[in-house]
Amino acid sequence: MAFFAKKIKKELKRAEAAPQAAVQTPDNYSEKELLEAERILREGSVRVREIIAPASFRVLPDHVELNGLWLRTLFVMTYPRYITVGWFAPIVNLNATLDIGMFFYVVPSEIILKQLRNKVGALEAQIVADHEKGAPRDPIRETALRDIEKLRDDLTQGTERFFQFALYVTLYTNDKKELDKLTEQVESIFGSKLVYSRRALWQGEAGFNSTLPVGNDELQIYFNMNTSPVASSFPFISSELTSDNGILYGINRHNNSLILFDRFSLQNANSCVFATSGAGKSYAIKLEVLRSMMMGTDVIIIDPEMEYKHLSEAVGGAYISISLNSEAKINPFDLPRPIGEVQAGDIIRSAVITLKGLMRLMLGQLSHQEDSIIDRALLETYAKKDITPNSDLSRVEAPVMADFEEVLAGMQGGEDLVLRLKKYTSGTFAGLFNSPTNVDVRNQLIVFSVRDLEDELRPIAIYTIVNYIWNVVRSELKKRILVIDEAWWLMQNEDSAKFIFALVKRCRKYYLGVTTITQDVNDFLTSPYGQAIVTNSSLQLLLKQSPAGIDKVVQTFLLTEGEKYLLLECGVGEGIFFAGAKHAAIKVVASYTEDQLITSDPRQLLEIEQAKKEFAASLPEPDIG
Repeated sequence: MAFFAKKIKKELKRAEAAPQAAVQTPDNYSEKELLEAERILREGSVRVREIIAPASFRVLPDHVELNGLWLRTLFVMTYPRYITVGWFAPIVNLNATLDIGMFFYVVPSEIILKQLRNKVGALEAQIVADHEKGAPRDPIRETALRDIEKLRDDLTQGTERFFQFALYVTLYTNDKKELDKLTEQVESIFGSKLVYSRRALWQGEAGFNSTLPVGNDELQIYFNMNTSPVASSFPFISSELTSDNGILYGINRHNNSLILFDRFSLQNANSCVFATSGAGKSYAIKLEVLRSMMMGTDVIIIDPEMEYKHLSEAVGGAYISISLNSEAKINPFDLPRPIGEVQAGDIIRSAVITLKGLMRLMLGQLSHQEDSIIDRALLETYAKKDITPNSDLSRVEAPVMADFEEVLAGMQGGEDLVLRLKKYTSGTFAGLFNSPTNVDVRNQLIVFSVRDLEDELRPIAIYTIVNYIWNVVRSELKKRILVIDEAWWLMQNEDSAKFIFALVKRCRKYYLGVTTITQDVNDFLTSPYGQAIVTNSSLQLLLKQSPAGIDKVVQTFLLTEGEKYLLLECGVGEGIFFAGAKHAAIKVVASYTEDQLITSDPRQLLEIEQAKKEFAASLPEPDIG
């Protein structure tokens, strides 16, 4: 560029000095001058290759170091006689950074047929010679002969073609130790499929170049294959989550197959759902509830925002509103009926431990002395109602909060605790926890609504409701699902988080599956009990995530970069469905009738209510006479 500028200025001065002289143009330059100008122009330009080129690249005998990363390439040498479709899936789905290179070279059929004809002649001659000599038959030669004859038929009929197939895998790690470990893992996976692989020693750069998306095969290590086994190596696969039993959760977005699954067929029936507000998590769970009820499963729901009332009314469920002014009451001192060989003493001790957690929620932090006083007072409160390890728990009357206050008032050191407890027995909150239980849970769908409770009371009420449900579950063995919506409320306090975690761990023995739903991912997953709940949940449903919480989700569920961006950019009702070791991209789909029953869209609900009013108004007046 500088050269052109100087030349043009020089010509302009010459033109000004002598207007009649012709100005020299680039067409008049000599070839040498043009080459020099082109060289100068290239030196001052940034090329794409220079932008994407690594800052450092070091080739060693058994690996390559690239910008601080350690790379190693493996190539496949031999394959077994039979190989199944999808054998390459464990490598593709491996939770590691890797590049895969596949090269297919078509071999003309006439060349292969000629070679196969010669091979068949040699094998038949050998078999005949062995037979004439009286030697025992050779199964290896006979099997090879049958395979070659079948391949000749397929090639002649055009149903198969012949290829030279090359398969390379380049692994990426942060250090040498991790690279060796990952290499052994991949080699072990290959070996389990009877596929023999080797490391590209002294060919690290060629192996790296062969797996770049530029189509250069610098290793050129082939294996002869026909169409069928070559097709079985294709990496374009997705997990199938279709089973003979269970309910429809949605559509597999990768291959449009149905995701049919029975959560009770896994090691536990627990599930957790994470999504931002408006991503469709309540919609997906209501759809699961509706379809589970069709399969005979009982469902209990804790509803913090009155989202399940429409569904409850549609299926004839029991909708129980828990508030300070409601008629429905739950007594936290209730006990379950013993099942099997469970002793009454064990049930009473378990109830005391649970109630101590409730007292910490109600009264605040307790000292060791206060904790000991409450422990003794709870045992004496049960004893006051003749509830002892020798009692028949199916015939006893449970105490209430006022009985506990009375016992506590008669104990030395309990004065301050009684003052703090007053608001729950005779104060503002007396109507919530100081009455015998009067709710009826004999229904397939039971919804406990806590929307009308103050924020201060909501964690306490949910704790009490879950404890009551746990007592009901332990009293009668039945196939049930418990849905805890907005579970992050319970993660804010250690005692309630610990209680939910214990429930999730023990519920499998009572044929119960617990579903925890939350939109506040950070609050839930930063709690050690929240992490443990996820670990003890065989089913997970991740819908659209917020950028603020996506890193925590990626770390917890070990997601790939592609899965991370899927969760950031997916639409309503779309995400990733985990079932045990399998997972797939899902789209939740409902029929028109189901959509009318489970929708949470206020506009749609308003239209439904309006349609009901119009239908009622169109009915003829009843003839009283």
